[in-house]
Amino acid sequence: MGVLSAALESVIDAVATQEKVTLVGFGSFEARKRKAREGRNPQTGEKMDIPETWVPAFSAGKLFKEKVADK
Repeated sequence: MGVLSAALESVIDAVATQEKVTLVGFGSFEARKRKAREGRNPQTGEKMDIPETWVPAFSAGKLFKEKVADK
């Protein structure tokens, strides 16, 4: 396993336990709770309840955003 793979695995494990991981100048990874909501089955159009769940989220850091904006 390479260094990058090991680092990514550590980030995934931390976010899976609802820890926030910040890489200075790059961004932050965290778990966010998505509320329960009503949806529709795309095949039948039938209404269905979608339960609340945790999803991974990324927020780009200031330096990252500035580099992309200066393109």
